[in-house]
Amino acid sequence: MNFKVILVFSYVVLQAMGADEEPRFLALPDAAKCAKRPKEFFYDGHWYFYSGNITKYRNTEVDWLEARNACREYCMDTVGIESQEENNIILDLLKDNNLKYIWTSGRLCDFKGCSDRADLQPVNINGWFWSASGTKMAPTNSTPKGWNYQPWSYTGNNKKPQPDNAEVDINGTPESCLAVLNNVYKDGIHWHDVACYHAKAFVCEDSDELLKYARATNPKLPI
Repeated sequence: MNFKVILVFSYVVLQAMGADEEPRFLALPDAAKCAKRPKEFFYDGHWYFYSGNITKYRNTEVDWLEARNACREYCMDTVGIESQEENNIILDLLKDNNLKYIWTSGRLCDFKGCSDRADLQPVNINGWFWSASGTKMAPTNSTPKGWNYQPWSYTGNNKKPQPDNAEVDINGTPESCLAVLNNVYKDGIHWHDVACYHAKAFVCEDSDELLKYARATNPKLPI
């Protein structure tokens, strides 16, 4: 089974907040919203927007799954940072607007089916992926191919390089989602693993898959 197939089956229903809570579903796109989706900045064929610059979400912070669903209604998803240039755009967004943090679509493959994948082990090094596209990330202990710096923070709550899954030792909650944090631990703007229940602003990015779906099911709308 390939990585994309695991995502299809594992992310239709996702318990992002904990094993004891009711399953939560990924939202389907709203074609009318897709046609009028916010278009704040453009990169590599995709439109993006920062939630804090949109009236509906200006004073709103949400958990990781709710951020994805807010984006998905617009045929978008939380940002997947798949190149150094794209990462620099996100870093500049946080820096220029003095933002504390944003959610991305980054997720650790620590749910059912992941432990059977030898190529994902050890999971905290090889098991991170962009849930918006299904693209696997580079190992967390290496610089991604084509990059000239390591995007993961070199320190965190335990003064160890990220991802460190630190909240497990605090309250038993795994840090399974990826946020970009701004200078929280005095090392500038970097990637951090964070427990998915935390509330944050977010950046949405066009989803090719959801746009294709909306256009096919609503051919009269200018999506």
